[in-house]
Amino acid sequence: MHLDIQRTPMIPANIYRLAGVMNAGQGLISKGEIDGGDTEYAAMNVLRADQVVMRKLTAWEGPIAVVPADFDGFVVSNEFPTFTLGPELLPDWMRHVCRSPRLWAEMKNRVSGTVQRRKRLNPDQLLQIEFPIPPREVQASIVEILDAVDDQVSALDTEADALDKLWWALGREMMAAVAGEETVPLASFSDISGGLTKNKKDLEQADLVEVPYLRVANVHRHHLNLSEVATIQTTRAKAEKLRLRPGDVLMNEGGDKDKLGRGHVWEDQIPNCIHQNHVFRVRVTDQRFDPYFVSAWGNTFGREWFETFGTQTTGIASINRATLSRFPVPDVPLSVQQGWAGRLGAVVETIDSLREQVASLRTLRTSLVSGLLDRTIDIECY
Repeated sequence: MHLDIQRTPMIPANIYRLAGVMNAGQGLISKGEIDGGDTEYAAMNVLRADQVVMRKLTAWEGPIAVVPADFDGFVVSNEFPTFTLGPELLPDWMRHVCRSPRLWAEMKNRVSGTVQRRKRLNPDQLLQIEFPIPPREVQASIVEILDAVDDQVSALDTEADALDKLWWALGREMMAAVAGEETVPLASFSDISGGLTKNKKDLEQADLVEVPYLRVANVHRHHLNLSEVATIQTTRAKAEKLRLRPGDVLMNEGGDKDKLGRGHVWEDQIPNCIHQNHVFRVRVTDQRFDPYFVSAWGNTFGREWFETFGTQTTGIASINRATLSRFPVPDVPLSVQQGWAGRLGAVVETIDSLREQVASLRTLRTSLVSGLLDRTIDIECY
């Protein structure tokens, strides 16, 4: 491909559609419309369908994509050079190349600058990258295979989103069903504990252990993301004190309002795991209460309750232990709790199964892209 930039002047009272390039080859995003008189740029670059566009700044994050037809005519700043493909390349094949970790690694290796977030990749550096180019008919077969995987991932994601809406509908039904029932504060039937606070003095102790460490990023509403779990060093005594047990309810301390109080029940997926201080552990001590119901109640009713009674600091919402301790939970029969927990849990299990299939397909896709690009996986066309 070769550098091919078309400039257009920014004329006051003229309206231009502005685009941005997402990281990791995920495509373009519309950034709305601008008046030509409302920008400091005298001119901007015009996008044309089937061109390649990249962002020079932080290019090591893989901001490169093929321009789809619906972005033809959009504009970008001169921070986004555009390239036209040679006749031997199919735009759809290049679209998948742009989503290749191998390409991002090549881009990262060529960036220049001293400050990480300000490092840039210029067009000449991008054009130095070499890839084996299969014949056009092979490129077409590769596109067909990878598009089929992407379509399946999209279908599974759509199904998971629909089930998530069902989960919320059941949650609202549960709240309506127990409305008006007597409530009791969470602390009256459970032990509430904060997690590990990093302490440099701990690292000076002789009796240290390294243990798995759950963070806010791992704790989601009605599920846990354990694909990337960090480890941390702490004293053996603290590791034992904070070790999670099956049935512990995990609830986030804060963040944006969607993270506030969200969580799930720990099922001992990772032995000897502990949690950070921004994740609360709620250990139910009264057998009249079901941990899965407590978690479901926190994820549904608690979403607005925590936002109302939590604290706001510079736009970040949070709850402290005292607020969580008085969180009202319906004092309904255990059979009622387990009934609702079972119905909501069945939906969650299906969502989790779909997410696992998506994760497997994405892993497969990454392997396919790598193998097809370096020709360790070859395709014969007849």
